[in-house]
Amino acid sequence: MQDYSTALMTDMYEYTMLDAALKDGTANRKCVFEVFTRHLPLGRRYGVVAGTGRILDALEHFHLNEADLRFLSDRGIVSAETIKWLENFTFTGTIKGYREGEMFFPNSPVLEVEGTFGECTLLETLLLSILNYDSAVASAASRMVSAAGDRPCMDMGSRRTNESSAIAAARAAVVGGFQGTSNLRAAQLYGLNVIGTSAHCFTLVHDSERDAFVSQVKAMGVNTTLLVDTYNIENAIKTAVEVAGPELGCVRIDSGDLAALAQRVRNQLDTLGAKNTKITVTNDLDEYALASLQSAPVDSYGVGTMLVTGSGAPTCAMVYKLTEREGENGVMVPVAKHSKNKATTPGRKLAFRSYEYGLADAEHVVCGSEEQLARFQPEEDWKDLMVNYMNHGEADTQYQGSDAIVNARNHRAQSLAELPITAQSLMKGDPSIPTKIDLL
Repeated sequence: MQDYSTALMTDMYEYTMLDAALKDGTANRKCVFEVFTRHLPLGRRYGVVAGTGRILDALEHFHLNEADLRFLSDRGIVSAETIKWLENFTFTGTIKGYREGEMFFPNSPVLEVEGTFGECTLLETLLLSILNYDSAVASAASRMVSAAGDRPCMDMGSRRTNESSAIAAARAAVVGGFQGTSNLRAAQLYGLNVIGTSAHCFTLVHDSERDAFVSQVKAMGVNTTLLVDTYNIENAIKTAVEVAGPELGCVRIDSGDLAALAQRVRNQLDTLGAKNTKITVTNDLDEYALASLQSAPVDSYGVGTMLVTGSGAPTCAMVYKLTEREGENGVMVPVAKHSKNKATTPGRKLAFRSYEYGLADAEHVVCGSEEQLARFQPEEDWKDLMVNYMNHGEADTQYQGSDAIVNARNHRAQSLAELPITAQSLMKGDPSIPTKIDLL
């Protein structure tokens, strides 16, 4: 079996640019690239950075195996000289950016990648595909968690997206504040909490609903969650308590008017003595549905389709742009696009957040040369938003693994609490704080 490689999770033009740059001598020019978004999805107040840990994981495998090199050669995508250059390729550059779980806004320098043009250009599609999707899911998850209040949300969206995205979405959902996932592979890879008991087919395969409940309780214990809306909910609740007793762990409702049904189920459970039995609901929930259920006696939520599709915003429209490059004389030169509606800000970036009365009031993006930024002194109350992820090819492992995901989830909660309360509004509006760009 070939070694696992992420090096072809990219667009062809990155390799053709590399090929041409190697031939004309610009491939070895030092460069700085930046990942940012020009705008948030319409009406959103903030975004949540997610995926940086996955980027570090992916870069560990960003080398071309024999099959990759043969493919590039057989297709004539790059020359023989470039194949030789790629044989022992690993990324040796430096990456810094916003912490995973941090809030971002238009023009926030979410990630800054420094290295040679040849090695940095190869990373464009991989970095964007991870950050755009993971941040979209985490941003949607964060809105859902706010709408749910103190009731936990769980990812149940695996079947609504492709198998790889399902794993990424589960991880990003936890960064966004979810408590776990139904996806076993994601739980295995990232040490996430995992949930799951039975579907409607389990009830249907048995001769009666009672038989199904007896089987499940026998296999999983009375603390299990019984699905009660296959036939008649009122009858199912009665049967569930008869089978499991008043210590039944939970019941799940997956259809109908969830608020009204939850109220009736709660009253029925209490009447039957199952006062500690919890109620969880599913069924195409989004942040607006969760907000509408605030007064209903629901204990937790399972969210699927709208989570893994970013609740209508499946990408963050992040881009990867060159902001500084080495000139012929070896001096670094700031560069920028001037295209209509796509202009970029030249130079390296620092990012800070300022506060007044304990609440964030602005994002400050400071642009300049490496020397200028080294001399820059932020205001006393400004918080530095950028961390070092990789130094000359060496990753900081504190941002990888299951502990990093938990830390990112906690950081999201703290960062959101520092924004004005309007950030948690589900009504369409402007970003909750402005982004101020300062050119040194």
